[in-house]
Amino acid sequence: MQLVYVLDAYCGWSYGFARTMATVADRHPGLPVEAVSGGLFTGARRVPIREFGYVRGANARISELTGVEFGPAYERLIADGSFVMDSDDAARALAALRSAAPARAVELAADLQQAFYRDGLSLSDPDTYRKVAADAGLDAGAVVRYFESPAAAADAAADFRRAARLGVEGFPTLLAVDGRRATVLAVGHATAAEVDRRLAAL
Repeated sequence: MQLVYVLDAYCGWSYGFARTMATVADRHPGLPVEAVSGGLFTGARRVPIREFGYVRGANARISELTGVEFGPAYERLIADGSFVMDSDDAARALAALRSAAPARAVELAADLQQAFYRDGLSLSDPDTYRKVAADAGLDAGAVVRYFESPAAAADAAADFRRAARLGVEGFPTLLAVDGRRATVLAVGHATAAEVDRRLAAL
């Protein structure tokens, strides 16, 4: 059995779930974890952030439930309203970071989320990944080269297809996958204790 963590780095609820996911991964070191990008803001949904009027209210609820903080630089992006979230680029970035350190995928996904929601950095900017990779002790040049390569685009597309095959419709979704059987452990929000109880019941 393995855990499949489907997230979008531009999803506030995924940002809020990062601590739970880290705790679950730490508590179950024998379970492999696959971090998969879901593709929230693609196609016609790639529009200025001002088009999503629910963002401020959702962020307040996320903070209330999970304790995460949204940084001043991110708040300035919201206030300006012109920033466009592109989940294709975010998925390519997660693929690039995964390629450099596959066993650290959960940690690196959280680093991506912090780069946006805490530091207000664009997940379409290669310099963001240069910083994330360097801070994580990875080869920043190699990560950026992978991000800009056709392989990263192929990986992102494969992630979106995998999420769809698993029937994922909301982010984050955490699944326990055993062969062809996939059991939902969490969607949107859950505590580590809740996930542990659902895992124990399998």
